[in-house]
Amino acid sequence: MTYEGKHPKLNEVIHNIEKVIIGKRDIAELSVVALLAGGHVLLEDVPGVGKTMMVRALAKSISADFKRIQFTPDLLPSDVTGVSIYNPKEQEFVFRPGPIMGNIILADEINRTSPKTQSALLEGMEEASVTIDGVTRVLEQPFFVMATQNPIEYEGTYPLPEAQLDRFLLKMKMGYPDIYEEMEVLNRARLVPPIENLAPVMSLVELRGLQQEAKSIIVDDTIKHYIVEMTQRTRNHRSVYLGASPRGSIALMKASQSYALLCNRDYVLPDDVQYLAPFVLSHRLILKSEAKYEGITAEQVVAEIIENNPVPVKRAVN
Repeated sequence: MTYEGKHPKLNEVIHNIEKVIIGKRDIAELSVVALLAGGHVLLEDVPGVGKTMMVRALAKSISADFKRIQFTPDLLPSDVTGVSIYNPKEQEFVFRPGPIMGNIILADEINRTSPKTQSALLEGMEEASVTIDGVTRVLEQPFFVMATQNPIEYEGTYPLPEAQLDRFLLKMKMGYPDIYEEMEVLNRARLVPPIENLAPVMSLVELRGLQQEAKSIIVDDTIKHYIVEMTQRTRNHRSVYLGASPRGSIALMKASQSYALLCNRDYVLPDDVQYLAPFVLSHRLILKSEAKYEGITAEQVVAEIIENNPVPVKRAVN
């Protein structure tokens, strides 16, 4: 990815994140794409590669209210959403909001806690509201969850249910830095952490405006057909037990609109769809047991579908 041809204001946000995170511009861009689309991100990787710092840098860059939830095996749903506590002086219950009441929420090591507590995020991620003690409380916009999880092979992890995975717009991995990037990490470690001096480059008002602008990006019917056909092919693939739902089609379209805006265009290209499809669709697939046994991954399935799905060509009308 390069700086050329990018939306000036969004490029400024990404450049700001790069002051903290070295060599992960693609992850920064995808995070901004999800934020513009009103979606959420699941970052899966081993500890220590900068997942938490990425979220903090994004929050600081857009002047957002940042909250962190450290998921542990003994965490309760009320620890996430908040709880009503009786005040004997006032003789009434007073609501104490949980960390979900913020703009940018870091759900750290979400697969370290029980499915019951994981589901406490579900309503907020989908409905932008939470119901506590029978009262529905609307979450302030923007509301963006970036959850991190350790690879599911690790001990003490609870795999996220399919319904929860489907709520994440994108799933991605940061990966280890190369040798030169890691040397730069060491150089910066001797100084004051860059995150401490990071200044915002965008206001929440500007962000809300860009989110509305992303919704108006043109998606031609041929592109919509391309998206739907790609999603439907996941349901008919020989290695797939359960394919992507219509929510996957919607997610791919919204992500493509946001990516087009990031690229400073007012229309979506097939290239946008192809680039984003692995991040949008892979975590929505459930593979057959025999496919897993053969070592086939969801990413390989999506790559095969992209390769075999004809790219749409719109012909001019004479």
